[in-house]
Amino acid sequence: MTRTTASSLIVIPCLNEAAHIGTLLEQLRPAAARLGARIVVADGGSTDGTQGIVERVAAEDPRVMLLANPKRIQSAAINLAVATFGDDADYLIRIDAHGGYPADYCDRLVEEAHATGADSVVVSMLTSGTGAVQKAVAAAQNSKLGTGGSKHRHMSAGEWVDHGHHALMRIAAFRAVDGYDESFSHNEDAELDHRLRLAGYRIWMSGQTQMVYYPRSTLKSLFFQYLGYGRGRARNVLKHRMMPKLRQMIPLLVFPVVLLTVLSPIFVVAAVPFLIWAAVCLGYGVRTAIGQRNPAIALAGVSVMVMHLGWSMGFWLQLLGPQPSREAA
Repeated sequence: MTRTTASSLIVIPCLNEAAHIGTLLEQLRPAAARLGARIVVADGGSTDGTQGIVERVAAEDPRVMLLANPKRIQSAAINLAVATFGDDADYLIRIDAHGGYPADYCDRLVEEAHATGADSVVVSMLTSGTGAVQKAVAAAQNSKLGTGGSKHRHMSAGEWVDHGHHALMRIAAFRAVDGYDESFSHNEDAELDHRLRLAGYRIWMSGQTQMVYYPRSTLKSLFFQYLGYGRGRARNVLKHRMMPKLRQMIPLLVFPVVLLTVLSPIFVVAAVPFLIWAAVCLGYGVRTAIGQRNPAIALAGVSVMVMHLGWSMGFWLQLLGPQPSREAA
């Protein structure tokens, strides 16, 4: 493995991650030592013991630091960490507290940044679950039906892209575009990628490493997650006056289709679009369950429906609701 003298700032935004943060820090500490990196856990006010775990690790390893994030959201956590500790680092490496990473994850990111000259290195995000619902959600999120074929949801051989799951970024580029927009609680990564590309910076999708994401374990929490994603995408559309991509425009029809069913007692045909959508999603779940010989995966079809509805509803509520004056300008 090629080593580099470039220093890195590893930032972990988190909130109530006591079940995962200790193991994650143990995984990252060897990489931090190899890369000359500092690990900053930007905590949004955890009440489950997360802070105590980080403090105990920090007492043993001066590379690990706990940073209070009073604004709580991830975008603010990264901005604060870079503002506080970014002066002596070349790269920002963003780590999600509720994810899984190969042992050489950080090393590979830095190597690819050097090899490609990229200003940002993003990664594929593969989804994995343990319980029945979480496994079904994972199957939905790993499918084109569930994600619309988003590149960072599938393995890559390495390519230049417009957007991906944030992993590494040159701090100089991050600061040049003023970091994350802290008014975004969701979709802040896509919003930042848009500004990076407008400023002439290049984004490389890694072909050497990836992360594992552990999804929501209930359909209710999955719905509200995608409601937020939909709102975030709509805010991007409003802020940058951009058209949604085709893969995003198709799910936008879901909320109107669901509303249309209200007319079905009067006009039976009004229920047809809903029935077609439901049949496609549920049929996908059954087909996946048969293919994997796992009956529980049949819930993947329901998970897809929840994701589509949440995303579509969030988008329309944000698009048609009252807008802050600075977005309408």
